[in-house]
Amino acid sequence: MVIAWVMVLVVVGSIAFHLLSPWWFPPLASNWGYIDDTTILTFWITGVVFAAVILFMAYCLFRFRHREGHKASYEPENKRLETWLVSLTAAGVIAMLTPGLFVWAQFVSVPDDAMEVEVIGQQWLWNFRLPGADGQLGRADNRFVTFDNPLGIDPDDPAGQDDYMIVGGELVLPTDRPIHFALRSVDVLHNFYVPEIRAKMDMIPGSVTYFWATLTEPGTYQILCAELCGTGHSYMRGGLRIVGQDEYDEWLAGQMTFAAFSS
Repeated sequence: MVIAWVMVLVVVGSIAFHLLSPWWFPPLASNWGYIDDTTILTFWITGVVFAAVILFMAYCLFRFRHREGHKASYEPENKRLETWLVSLTAAGVIAMLTPGLFVWAQFVSVPDDAMEVEVIGQQWLWNFRLPGADGQLGRADNRFVTFDNPLGIDPDDPAGQDDYMIVGGELVLPTDRPIHFALRSVDVLHNFYVPEIRAKMDMIPGSVTYFWATLTEPGTYQILCAELCGTGHSYMRGGLRIVGQDEYDEWLAGQMTFAAFSS
């Protein structure tokens, strides 16, 4: 009976901790409130299942506890119970996965008018590349990475000469404009993560991953690496500042182009 009451207290304590916990989502700073909705739905489903299973175990300890004169009966299977358990489990899994599939489809369906930004991860630094006057990024490849070309921009591609380079500095982006984040790593696995814009995506050497977001709240945010990438992983942090279009244009005009950097 003590164990049964402990199980009941675990459920009550878990619910109280969830309701009173200070560790809620940070304020949303992008259009991806859908991600919050799917996360909350998952919490509800898994929370209800957790509470139901623990309380059922407590009930079984109470209902079928040892009592003098009572004898346990052995039932090897119960088809009706198995059908209910399989059906409820399948319904719960479908309810959790289906919204996520729709949100993921939106997450990687980049609008045609999105502004492209390249994020380059390396141990243990964040670098960025923005299109110049031609509005497009030039070709890049890790084989071109050198001390004088840390982002691996193709020096023979004219489209890359006016690309703006931010090496180890703060990234500034405008509000209320769709941004296409192209993610690349020059060494090992990294993960681009900005909690406030609900952005999290692996960066794989030799591949380009991506997502898009519309940044809605001006402010300064931290860029984190969410993939263990070596001894300096915890120090791999960058800055993201979201500003109005005029302030962004002024900041961009002061950045160095690839042509100027490599000359």
